Amino acid sequence: MPDKLIAFIRSLYNEPEAFIPLHDPRFIGNEKKYLMECIDSNFVSSVGEFVGRFEKMCAEYTGAKYAVATVNGTAALHIALQLAGVQRDDEVITQALTFIATANAISYTGAEPVFLDVDRDTLGIAPTAVSKWLKENVELHNTPHPINKKTGRRVAACIPMHTFGHPVKLDELKEVLDKYNIPMVEDAAESIGSYYKGKHTGTSGSFGILSFNGNKVITTGGGGMILTNNEETALMAKHLTTQAKVPHAWEYKHDHIGYNYRLINIAAALGCAQMEKLDHLLELKRELAEKYRNFFKSSEFEFFSEPEHCKSNYWLNVLITKDRQERNKLLEYTNKNGIMCRPVWEPMNRLPMYAHCQTDGLENTAWLADRIVNIPSAAVVNRE
Repeated sequence: MPDKLIAFIRSLYNEPEAFIPLHDPRFIGNEKKYLMECIDSNFVSSVGEFVGRFEKMCAEYTGAKYAVATVNGTAALHIALQLAGVQRDDEVITQALTFIATANAISYTGAEPVFLDVDRDTLGIAPTAVSKWLKENVELHNTPHPINKKTGRRVAACIPMHTFGHPVKLDELKEVLDKYNIPMVEDAAESIGSYYKGKHTGTSGSFGILSFNGNKVITTGGGGMILTNNEETALMAKHLTTQAKVPHAWEYKHDHIGYNYRLINIAAALGCAQMEKLDHLLELKRELAEKYRNFFKSSEFEFFSEPEHCKSNYWLNVLITKDRQERNKLLEYTNKNGIMCRPVWEPMNRLPMYAHCQTDGLENTAWLADRIVNIPSAAVVNRE
């Protein structure tokens, strides 16, 4: 099977010998044109028309009322957590099966992550796991936010992450969180173009964030976006990400601890061109996923398909192997033969800086970590 898989992937990308990366960007539109316009305007930093244009395009595409551009998705999540009210010594519920940026952004606020299990059919945080943990560990007292009985800390937010572009069960999760008055901040870094029950990911909670890193469906080289439907918090997000500078003709006045998190104009120019081709790239990625699905129908590997009620962007295509041994054999063989494949991230609770954090046992997380393999997933573009 590995030989057939390698041959199949090479045929998809029409690369009989060259190295095939896991996911590389596609520049098939106005990227060079907009970059030159940006350079000619002399506005290449955080001031320039492309930043606002990119924000407007992202807001309109996702259905969010407001979008605020940042230097990367991690910065976007950091600010979103602050604006959601997360403070030092709070606790934030999230999943252990995620990229480390999710946990790191929680740590930037001084809060502690609580790692709960995922659903096997979504790869994202399980509403049942969240409900069970809250029932066992939390009491409301007379405070607006629940308190962890064991630690005495406030449970200030929950971050679901839409793993590889596959949405979590947002309605069920939000229903649980609303009972405890816990705000939801969606880590939709990987899921631009993904929908849950017809609604774009990142728009169901208090905040959502997107990422435009070089390996995402579309890219600005490095960039992120905060999504919100609240005008006041959108304005504050823009303020905090521009060093909290108070507008003035010449004086340097600042009224909060701010951050140098604003996306630069030259990156936004790239983003505008990429957004113009997003729907086409998503079509190509779904075509690729369908070809993989058909190829693996009669194989020993399970191809992971979008969850019920969802339309996924298939950012990274996922195989489920029989066990960790089979996973490692496949990873070793494909990478040795010039096909870049990767396992899922090491679960956060296994990393030294997060080993002390609370978990619920993470049974599904461990099962998936032993079996997931990501295979090449960039859109196949006709380069003729």
